[in-house]
Amino acid sequence: MAKSRTKKAAAKPRAKVAAGPAPVNMRGLKCPLPALKTRKLLSRMSAGELLVIECTDPLVTIDIPNLIRETGDAIEASGRKGRVLTFAIRKK
Repeated sequence: MAKSRTKKAAAKPRAKVAAGPAPVNMRGLKCPLPALKTRKLLSRMSAGELLVIECTDPLVTIDIPNLIRETGDAIEASGRKGRVLTFAIRKK
């Protein structure tokens, strides 16, 4: 007796969300550590790469833009959600 093969309904492909790099968690670090760590990470990156950092120290709103001005890179986006400040930095 031959086995009958039934085709399973093809699963619908999931929509791909354009996901950027995973954020670097710098929550809880106090000034000047977030800026220093960001500088170190940027120095290891290639032009065009994106770095996303999450911080809780309110002084990063001053430190990170000053750092980026020094390095010549670009802040593509920044935001705040509760106490967490997020910066997306593009290496130039």
